[in-house]
Amino acid sequence: MNVRELVEKFRLTIAAGEAGLDHEINGGHCGDLLSEVMGNAPIGCAWLTIQGHQNIVAVALLREMAAIILTGGNKPDVMTRERADQEKIPILLTDALTYDLAGRLFAAGIVGEKTRGG
Repeated sequence: MNVRELVEKFRLTIAAGEAGLDHEINGGHCGDLLSEVMGNAPIGCAWLTIQGHQNIVAVALLREMAAIILTGGNKPDVMTRERADQEKIPILLTDALTYDLAGRLFAAGIVGEKTRGG
């Protein structure tokens, strides 16, 4: 599944990074502690977080993520949106709680690395 398909299937709102909507999603990760995400998020994942500051874009670039999904109605600040646009990292928004959206993504086949045996 690519990011564009994810947006349509789960009715997500695009906040930034539209140029990256064709990125393929290679798993999922949930986390708000940036050091944990940097060390454990799979390459090419869709990352669910509540963080909205610029550092999320840097982490997404480091882990070559397909997209960042801000859950719980959280929104990125202006500088974060600008950086995501520059780097072609989609930032998607939902009012759903992280737990609920993660379950829906998992049911759709977007799983974490350890679930796949990695």
